[in-house]
Amino acid sequence: MTLTLALTLLLSIMIGLSLGLLGGGGSILTVPILTYVAGLDPKEAIAASLFVVGVTSVFSAVTHARQGRVKWRTALIFGLASMVGAFLGGLAGGYIPGTVLMIAFAVMMVATSLAMIRGRKKEKESSERTDLPLVKILIEGLVVGLVTGLVGAGGGFLVVPALALLGGLSMPVAVGTSLVVIAMKSFAGLGGYLTSVSLDWALVGAVTAAAIVGSVIGARLAGKIPEAALRKGFGVFVLVMGFFVLAQELPGVGGLIVAGAAGAAAVAALVCWFAVSRCPLRSKAFAG
Repeated sequence: MTLTLALTLLLSIMIGLSLGLLGGGGSILTVPILTYVAGLDPKEAIAASLFVVGVTSVFSAVTHARQGRVKWRTALIFGLASMVGAFLGGLAGGYIPGTVLMIAFAVMMVATSLAMIRGRKKEKESSERTDLPLVKILIEGLVVGLVTGLVGAGGGFLVVPALALLGGLSMPVAVGTSLVVIAMKSFAGLGGYLTSVSLDWALVGAVTAAAIVGSVIGARLAGKIPEAALRKGFGVFVLVMGFFVLAQELPGVGGLIVAGAAGAAAVAALVCWFAVSRCPLRSKAFAG
């Protein structure tokens, strides 16, 4: 086993950890790992990420389903709409330049990280709706699927809020249900990409196995680590990674500016955490 492969597999465990603990974030990690560590072409990395995240989501969903945290009717309605959008996005992504896809992916990373850091507004627990807003769920599923199929991102952190708001699901059930949706649309997006992209299935299989190990660990850790702290800490990491991808893909001065901004943000976060007594990153608000 080469050092590059060993590092790729070690980092791939984080993919499963994210899915198992947060119900999303797998593709946010998979694409950069496969592109910058394993050295895959961006299109191959996006296609491979759809397979890795899809299979890992299936394993995580089984655990949630056994504990009654999957709303199957909502998952199938949202998932089928997402599959249509993901397949169309996968078809289109195969013909878009890799640099454009990676820049779009980085923008998605930054948007996702900001949503994670900001967190969700606390809402009163309510009984789950029996009357689903079918049209809204179909439209939302189609749009989320299109984004996922196109750039290989935008999975759980778009699906979970949509299920909570449109489907009226509690957050634990929304997380479990989102994993079913993620699996459905990931395989649909992969089908679209495979019309124009070929994969190294040995590498993809190894990364998938490592991610599954991570998902098992994540399932066991669920509930033991404060979800808000984990989500926001992961959000800071994704934000830095998003800037890193932009710095790699933007030409010339643009890349240098983004790299400088990322470095300044990282230094500011460290100074805030260790030197500021009321730093927002570790205040009471961090746990809310």
